Amino acid sequence: MQPVVTVGLDGSPESLAAARWAADEAEKRKLTLRLMHAWPLLAPEPARVPSEVDQNYWAKRLVHTAQAELQARHPGLSVVGNLVADDAQNALLQAATESEMLVLGSRGLEPVQSYFLGDVSMPVVARAERPVVLVRVPSDDGEGAATAPAERVVVALKLHGSSDDLLDFAFHSAAARGVPLQAVHGRSVPLHARVPWGVDHNVTEEITGDAQQELGKALRPWREKYPQVDVVEGIRLDSPAKAVVRAAEGAALLVVGRREHRPGLAPHLGPVAQAAIHHGRCPVAVVPHA
Repeated sequence: MQPVVTVGLDGSPESLAAARWAADEAEKRKLTLRLMHAWPLLAPEPARVPSEVDQNYWAKRLVHTAQAELQARHPGLSVVGNLVADDAQNALLQAATESEMLVLGSRGLEPVQSYFLGDVSMPVVARAERPVVLVRVPSDDGEGAATAPAERVVVALKLHGSSDDLLDFAFHSAAARGVPLQAVHGRSVPLHARVPWGVDHNVTEEITGDAQQELGKALRPWREKYPQVDVVEGIRLDSPAKAVVRAAEGAALLVVGRREHRPGLAPHLGPVAQAAIHHGRCPVAVVPHA
């Protein structure tokens, strides 16, 4: 199967925003876009059935309407529709194994009514074998919106363990857009650095210097692999979750990592990924890594 970007459609404004973002991304990466709608009650496809008795009519209309809009916006993009007679979570997890990335709509902390965005999306993010990107509906009231064009990709780094899959995705995303990559590491100030008048700057400078060396070491091979990408490094003395969310304000994309699911352990998301998904205003890519 040729490489694809798959987006889950359920008719909500969030899933349509995700489809538009996915179309832009597929075009940048020169991939096929697959529009997938899953529902357990979809009927086997008959040869010829009038629309008034076609049990799948509304599912087809949902996909075809989105496909027509995206094809008009991106005439050179290959867009295919896909109806799957299965539970949405199962279908999305299977689609993730066949895709370069899976794209879903997101409402952050707002009330959830959509099928894909309710009981489905978070388990998919926590278990998918490939990157999952969550996209919000763009704000039209100016709240939380960037005052300047989104011209950077932000990646959150822990600086312990392997980050190869995470950095490969982040550098590739920045290269596809032709924008800089901002690498952010947040580190809370330890108790021994706190003094009655604030913090001991000697201690914080040492912490920052050590972290800067670790960050530079982690980024070095990827700078060499993607020499066209300008990289901005940032160490923030704050909790990792707060540091990442603040750094991503106005970004085109925030990339965070998630440890791959291990047999016998329940899949879960760490605090940085949780904060990014619930509080980040830009699209958030959650990338599984070892």
